Amino acid sequence: MNLHDFHAVDIDGKNRDLSEFAGKLVLIVNTASACGYTPQYEGLQKLQETFAGDLVVLGFPCNQFGGQEPGSEDEIKAFCQINYKIGFPLLAKVEVNGANAHPLFKYLTHEVPGILGTEAIKWNFTKFLIGRNGQPIARYAPGIRPEAIEDDIRKAIKA
Repeated sequence: MNLHDFHAVDIDGKNRDLSEFAGKLVLIVNTASACGYTPQYEGLQKLQETFAGDLVVLGFPCNQFGGQEPGSEDEIKAFCQINYKIGFPLLAKVEVNGANAHPLFKYLTHEVPGILGTEAIKWNFTKFLIGRNGQPIARYAPGIRPEAIEDDIRKAIKA
């Protein structure tokens, strides 16, 4: 199993087969519009631009942490475009933990556990770097800023 085996609904309600990203690195991030880490959208967009052609950032809005993503998909999309000029794909709001977690996040958290082997995502802006082959490479805590993983992305591009 790998990223390319999953589907997700995008922010506009269209079903997306994640195999469309085969051959590219993918950075998956659970996002929120009213979080202390929300300014990371700027760094995520910069990664998308810096590594265009090699990397795709996928934002998955999530309201499981402090109710920090209460808006509708239309409100989330507008917020991201107006405030951060997001050009990377945003998906529909999902759960990332628990029985109703999106299957992709169940897979990612199992394959790349966090500190002390915990599978649960602790907060918004947890990031997963996925290789061109669809296999997870690394997991990054919410406090790890996007620019701090540029070297890992460069190494993965060369791999």
